[in-house]
Amino acid sequence: MADKNLVKIAVDAYKGHVAGNYSVDDSMEVLRQALVEANGGSTKLDYRAIRDGKCNGLFAIVEEIINKTVIEGLPESCPLFNYVEWRNLAEGDTNVFELKDNGIFIVSDIAQGTQGLRRQRITGGEEITVKTQLKGIKIYEELRRVLAGRVDFNELIDKVSEAFQKKISDDMYEAVVTAFDGLVAPYSNGTAGSFDESKLSEIIDHVEAATGKTAVILGSKQAVRKITGVKGADSTSAKEDLYAMGYFGHFYTTPIMVMQNGHKVGTNDFILKNDLYIVAGDDKFIKGATEGETLIINGDPLNNADLSQEYMVAMAYGLKAVLCEQMGIYKLS
Repeated sequence: MADKNLVKIAVDAYKGHVAGNYSVDDSMEVLRQALVEANGGSTKLDYRAIRDGKCNGLFAIVEEIINKTVIEGLPESCPLFNYVEWRNLAEGDTNVFELKDNGIFIVSDIAQGTQGLRRQRITGGEEITVKTQLKGIKIYEELRRVLAGRVDFNELIDKVSEAFQKKISDDMYEAVVTAFDGLVAPYSNGTAGSFDESKLSEIIDHVEAATGKTAVILGSKQAVRKITGVKGADSTSAKEDLYAMGYFGHFYTTPIMVMQNGHKVGTNDFILKNDLYIVAGDDKFIKGATEGETLIINGDPLNNADLSQEYMVAMAYGLKAVLCEQMGIYKLS
């Protein structure tokens, strides 16, 4: 287990904050010296030391820092994270999410002097598990350069943390697309077409009527830019929205929130299509879980023709979108 104070110094320095009595530059030097100490006092990464298991403390520090920065950075990198119930589970912990029962009790007419009503049970929701999958990337050489003082440690964290944040965000979008595709009328317009103001208004009204909560429109930049021809769109505030953001901030009184699109793995195809997702309330309909700790698995330099040192960084996590509240989708061509 890495020193908690050291991990805090590293995370604060990564975020550009002053850590305690240290400046950011001082924090980076404290961290570098701690890594050197964990490396047996050497500024060089010796493959023989790795082979003989003398660098375990070094990798434990890096593992904990990456694990913390990946998860803490998600809310900033992905607005959709506001709708995620996220759990960090130890290896072997029970991976169960209890869904809310959002059914509405029915009030009936009864005659005076009678209790002849059908009972309605107060129930908990369904329980689901989220399957986790180990996912990883390989990097090489950077840690050796950090120890020698030739590169800022933040560069290593940036590359790994941003890669995992991007992947987790893309997986969130995939989960949302899959869940919302199953919606039917009156909570979906069914077939993609040109923008119809009245149809979008109708879906929003149905969602708000079913939930009793205020709706929000989510979509990619391409999708929300197709919201045009809205009455009042020539107002000063609407024009300021278009100038500053490239899309309207509201559809009448319904807020619009943009999700940064991503590409499907190995392609130039967008994950998010030209669909608008109508979400009501604050229900965290995306369930996410990490399992165990982030791992750094060392490669053997002798297996590489250039004798470079490589590391596989791996994390087990899973995501699943479950629509407990009634939501809607408006498909655009």
